[in-house]
Amino acid sequence: MHLDFDPNSPVQEEITFNDFLKVDMRIGEIVDISDFPEARKPSYKVKIDFGQGVGVKKSSAQITHHYSKEDLLGKKIVAVVNFPPRQIGKFMSEVLIMGFSDQENNIVLFSLDKNVPNGSRLH
Repeated sequence: MHLDFDPNSPVQEEITFNDFLKVDMRIGEIVDISDFPEARKPSYKVKIDFGQGVGVKKSSAQITHHYSKEDLLGKKIVAVVNFPPRQIGKFMSEVLIMGFSDQENNIVLFSLDKNVPNGSRLH
């Protein structure tokens, strides 16, 4: 899913803390990355290690504009790990990598300022 960049959009509908807790966002390390030429928009196929509790999961990520495959290998990212899998062409994406849109609507990943173990949950 890729949303349009609009820094002036209003805050979304208020949610409860329990609603927030339902979204399971974890740190994972990119352990494999390849091109995804069949995707409609430029994308990579990514394998991410979320540690023992979640394991290695696959994702399709539209992050080719700012990141080369070499930049991404070994990078820690945040992903939602409890969405249902989503078919993207012939590829099954299991998690949603989180990022922000820049002014041209290209995805920018956010990064940690300290290292945390794979599988750590955002709270």
